[in-house]
Amino acid sequence: MLCAVQGAAESAIVEAVEGSGGRLSVTRRCADLTELLAAAEAGLGGLAVVSGDLDRLDREAVAVLHRCGVRVMGLGDPARPWLAERLTAHGADLVVDVTGDGDVPDVVREALAVLGDGPAQPAAAPAPVVPTRRGATVAVWGPTGAPGRTFVAVNLAAELAALERSTLLVDADTYGGVVAQVLGVLDEAPGVAAAARAAGQGALDLTTLARLAPVVLPELRLLSGISRADRWPELPGSSLELVLSRARELADITVVDTGFCLEQDEMLSYDTRAPARNAATLVALEQADLVVVVGAADPVGVQRLVRALADASDRGLAHARRVVVNRVRPTVAGARPGEAVAAALARYAGVEDVLLVPEDRAAVDAAMLDGRALREVAPGSPARRSLAALAAEVAAGVAAGAPTARVPVG
Repeated sequence: MLCAVQGAAESAIVEAVEGSGGRLSVTRRCADLTELLAAAEAGLGGLAVVSGDLDRLDREAVAVLHRCGVRVMGLGDPARPWLAERLTAHGADLVVDVTGDGDVPDVVREALAVLGDGPAQPAAAPAPVVPTRRGATVAVWGPTGAPGRTFVAVNLAAELAALERSTLLVDADTYGGVVAQVLGVLDEAPGVAAAARAAGQGALDLTTLARLAPVVLPELRLLSGISRADRWPELPGSSLELVLSRARELADITVVDTGFCLEQDEMLSYDTRAPARNAATLVALEQADLVVVVGAADPVGVQRLVRALADASDRGLAHARRVVVNRVRPTVAGARPGEAVAAALARYAGVEDVLLVPEDRAAVDAAMLDGRALREVAPGSPARRSLAALAAEVAAGVAAGAPTARVPVG
């Protein structure tokens, strides 16, 4: 057992463990979180007992411990009930209240129960379940080369909102998040970074998420992205996972604009505490109920799309997907561009059903200039009609999992 406990409770816990008759032993008494993580990565224990107010303890730290195969038992304080709530939000496996004078409960019994070696404790009667919103998550992803991921994500969200489906648009692109700029919203304070920070501290509730995601169109909220690419460490995967989970309670459909890269940051893989730049994209794809894969209609774009689809399949991502080819035009795909693109994808990627978005440069440029969605500027645009059809398809696909009740968020 690894012990990272502050105050008088530390000696009491160590004495209780040492008197367990060999069933448990303290292998390391850690002075801070850094020493605790190092001991966990070295495989020195299977259980970590931590104080609720341990400096720098957050959701990401608990996730690192779990990846090392270490269970986490947090120590709360009855005089400070928020510590127990914070530990639970961080993902601790068990929270035990300890008084300020070091009076601890049966730590050995609780620890063995966490490790699965002790008698199971009788479960308390389940609290009544209050019906809440359980929305769907749609991730918009595609290969490198600017195929139009943000264009599709923004207008898909706008079309879903036009169908009177409560929609949350999340900019999780850690390379070039510009969703706020596309919609003409001042993005000096990135909402997704603030939400991830609150999630890491165990303070993200529906009211906070709603405050960070202002309404930009009827039925459409925006959680803006990082304004500079060098701020990507502010979006750890474990925190974004909780943000997307809360988003399901806030909106019927959450549309996530992601980055292009799926690499696991191999140069940093030896250091499990190091942040991963592509973690946000990987988490979004793992959490998504549907992945909209966007590719460009030119020969290079189709080749990149084929390789991206194979890469996602090899990594076990995007099982439920809808392939969209953007900017379909005869100048780069021949006299019948739609048929040519569809035939290429069917032959080389096994994609039989592809949604084609025609090139409409004038309408897209006008929407970009005004900072508005395509349906507001050019409702009759062929590109807009294709994206409206995609939105209707997505809305119909998630109708079976519609929310049971609307959650008030103030």
